[in-house]
Amino acid sequence: MVKEARDGIEKIRKRLITAQSRQKSYVDKRRRPLEFAVGDKVFLKLVGSVAYHLALPPKLAKVHNVFHVSILRKYELDPSYVLDWTTLEVEEDGSYTLQPMRILDRKDKVTRSSVIPLVKVYWMYHDMEEAT
Repeated sequence: MVKEARDGIEKIRKRLITAQSRQKSYVDKRRRPLEFAVGDKVFLKLVGSVAYHLALPPKLAKVHNVFHVSILRKYELDPSYVLDWTTLEVEEDGSYTLQPMRILDRKDKVTRSSVIPLVKVYWMYHDMEEAT
């Protein structure tokens, strides 16, 4: 009975090692090493080898400037994608207030018992494609 239990435990250990090896090889194939150099431009999606200290513009001085590598994306220069951060007013906690610029579209959604008015709004600090 003890021998059967030991054999069962050994079988479980081998299967665990096989499963771990399979999962590791799956992750290793899809993992991409990220490294940034001084002067690289990155996108922020929200210290050490996995965190970067960013030089932020003076207007964003209240925002914490150390970010984990997992939320940074390398920025390839695209002249059509320019953010105007100079007019952005950032609060103490790093948030900012969205203000509607204009209403782009209106329509009514009719349900069984009511009519829900919907509006598409163009927001300050956002592109036209980001209207909601």
